[in-house]
Amino acid sequence: MPRRTATMLASTLMLIALLCAGVLIPVPYSEMSPGPTVNTLGDHGGEPVLNISGRKTYPATGHLNMTTVRVTGADYRMNLVEAVAGWLSHDDAVVPHSTLYPNGQTAEQATQENAEEFSQSQESAKVAALKVLDVPVAARVVVASVVKDSPAEGTLHAGDVIKAVDGKPVKQPGDVAKLVTQHKPGQKVSFTIIPAKAAAAAEKARKPEPSTRETLSITTRKAPDDNRAIVGIEAGTDHTFPFQIDIKLADVGGPSAGLMFALGIVDKLTPGDLTGGNFVAGTGTIEADGKVGPIGGIQMKTVGARAKGAEYFLTPKDNCATAARDVPSGLTLVKVDTIDDAVKALKQIRAGDTGSLDRCTTG
Repeated sequence: MPRRTATMLASTLMLIALLCAGVLIPVPYSEMSPGPTVNTLGDHGGEPVLNISGRKTYPATGHLNMTTVRVTGADYRMNLVEAVAGWLSHDDAVVPHSTLYPNGQTAEQATQENAEEFSQSQESAKVAALKVLDVPVAARVVVASVVKDSPAEGTLHAGDVIKAVDGKPVKQPGDVAKLVTQHKPGQKVSFTIIPAKAAAAAEKARKPEPSTRETLSITTRKAPDDNRAIVGIEAGTDHTFPFQIDIKLADVGGPSAGLMFALGIVDKLTPGDLTGGNFVAGTGTIEADGKVGPIGGIQMKTVGARAKGAEYFLTPKDNCATAARDVPSGLTLVKVDTIDDAVKALKQIRAGDTGSLDRCTTG
């Protein structure tokens, strides 16, 4: 065989071997890419994203789109060829697998966590929106979760309303731990509660909080990391709304749609169009007090929003510098730190006063 032919054959075989290795060898990376974007003012899957009953609502045109990021699953292992293709792609991002799924998180655990964060974001969005509209929202301290095999397991349940600890009224979630830790491990502490089922039934029927109370005694134990007395619960805040607000959006998880849900609620409960008919998209977590927080995958979200036709993108303040490094053509990034900032920006967009918008910069 001529030397030239042998060399070409050897090179070809080596290339094939490298390609096979690239396809077969898994690498510890995951991929993020632009996901679906949904108008919170419209329908999705044949149902309104926001359904409000018991309060007058108003027609809303335009778009207030929430945005998403599509990620490879926790159990999916990329190969080297896919990783290289992702690194070369302008619109996708390849990141360490542990960034998306820390501590070996399974697919089931990731789904559960995303569902819980999504549920909490809906609650916060409702509260923040109604505060903008000066609609009172009642708050109460509840059992958010019970630790498995803890002293409280079987006695307290998630959703129980905590009215008092040792007879002392509870006003904030932090009051619970403060009162429990006044005990020594092994001592008993009493909880005065409204059972979760009774509280939920009253709320569903739009009735006042039940007057019936239960007082339960729990023996504390030593915390695993110090000498504090604990019972093994996490206290949280639950809200009672004066009318029904349902947020329905299948196959979406995580907290990053909170801002856009809140703005959609404000728009539907306010005469006229908040957007002035413009196509506005955005992202951001939201707290009950209206504070907007940063999210991951911001550049994937701006790409996805622009591809659907968005002209303005409401961007969390802490994501602005990253987003501004590579802005899709035709998209204006608007910096927001609170829901009030977002409402102000929408009013400017509606009025055509876009020159005064607080825009994102790389600095």
